[in-house]
Amino acid sequence: MKLEGPATRLTVLIGESDQWHHRPLYHEIVRRAQEDGLAGATVLRGIEGYGASSRIHTTRILSLSEDLPVAVVLIDTEERIRAFLPRLDELVTEGLVLLDPVEVVRHAGREAEGP
Repeated sequence: MKLEGPATRLTVLIGESDQWHHRPLYHEIVRRAQEDGLAGATVLRGIEGYGASSRIHTTRILSLSEDLPVAVVLIDTEERIRAFLPRLDELVTEGLVLLDPVEVVRHAGREAEGP
């Protein structure tokens, strides 16, 4: 799928230790996005942050956290992103879900390698 022009970015901010059926929650979000055919997904691991609990999670050696912030970023058309939101409802019980309008300038993948 090629995506250019107006699009929507869905960002899900969760903790690295958040789980879905004994697997990382971020993995399940990406798996479902791919299953739904969304244009792209990326998981970014933060080095420091805090959320609604106001507890700081950090990679600093003296206060090493096992629950670092994670951002799952999904991009597609607004319609496809909004259609995906109900799939997040059962997954994300703690965290922050954001929608931003974006403009896709280039969306190009690698060419498939031959046999």
